[in-house]
Amino acid sequence: MRRIVVMFLAVLLSAVGITWIVQVLQRINFLTTSGQSFLYILKFSSNLLPSAFPVVMPFALVIAVTQTLSTMNQDSELVVINASGAPRTAVIRPVMLFAFVIAISSFLIANFIVPYSQLSMRQMIADARSDVINLVVQQGSFQRVDKDLYLQVESRDSNGAIKGLFVSDSRDPTTDLLYYAKDGLVVDTGNQSLLVMKDGEIDRRDVKTGNVSIIKFNTYALDLAEFLSADDKDSVKIFPKDRPLDYLMNPDPNDPYFQTQPQRYTAELSKRLTDWLYPIVFALISLAAAADSRSHREARISASFTAITLSMIVFWISYSSGQTAEKNADVIPFLFIFPVLVSAAAIYALATNRQIGVPATLSNLFKNGAITPQAALAGVKKTLLNPRSENGAPKE
Repeated sequence: MRRIVVMFLAVLLSAVGITWIVQVLQRINFLTTSGQSFLYILKFSSNLLPSAFPVVMPFALVIAVTQTLSTMNQDSELVVINASGAPRTAVIRPVMLFAFVIAISSFLIANFIVPYSQLSMRQMIADARSDVINLVVQQGSFQRVDKDLYLQVESRDSNGAIKGLFVSDSRDPTTDLLYYAKDGLVVDTGNQSLLVMKDGEIDRRDVKTGNVSIIKFNTYALDLAEFLSADDKDSVKIFPKDRPLDYLMNPDPNDPYFQTQPQRYTAELSKRLTDWLYPIVFALISLAAAADSRSHREARISASFTAITLSMIVFWISYSSGQTAEKNADVIPFLFIFPVLVSAAAIYALATNRQIGVPATLSNLFKNGAITPQAALAGVKKTLLNPRSENGAPKE
């Protein structure tokens, strides 16, 4: 168990780290152009971490279990365990105990920590987008705030006074608006933020006729809420995946998203109640592939390759079914039945002293280089159960 835990943590932290970097890079444009501080960016990116753990943990467990057991087999440790008369549970028990711990951890993270972090991240995005003046003053060039809406300020002193303000607003398909002002100041009234412009003009152009009207002013107040898109003006949008488990069990009937797409709530609840089982399922697959000693003379694909490939196929079927369940309620029972069937097949292989593996003929083709792993993936999907002799030695 100690060796599996060490390998599991190494794989988990590496995979989560890579996933976290990818997620941050996908949002790097928003983080840099919104003019936020380093601590704000660090807090925002930390909210991306929890959602990666439930997905990565089952695969980290597969890699840890198969690599540890394969190493033990290569060092003849599994042979010694069998020869000493120890029961098979000596190998199975620690793996399954750790798998149950990972499953429970996955359930807690997915249902309590992830919804909180997702909601926090969406709130931070909404706050950053609504902070228009902070977005503008951090840039020395034209900044796109919304579609067909651009702002630019020349400078801003420590007192908040703005010098050289330009606003281009073409969101109305019938009218183009250009605002110029020599000076400006942001005033927060508590209920709204106003951009007070001084000594400037407004150029209003009719798109159809091309006529331009110019209005000069000494002082003009512009509501910054007008610079926000409809999505930003609304409250933070919360999707089913952002909801905690108790809310999914009893959704608010007044929830506008629930009123329009109730099936997505049902599908999300079903996934929450079944996804945590896959560390146990993957552990059983790993044990069925690598728990017994194997002869070094066997020309077979490694147990790690077999277990990881089968786990990926199982995960793909589960993920695809979950996506389909959002639109088709008939698929929901399959989400509960599928992990049970896969677990039953792996338990049957363990109980009957069979080992999941790639067919010998296919293994020989791999060994001789006749085919590539990619070309044989279809054959791996039809993995056979290779019977073993009564004394537990692999059949030649």
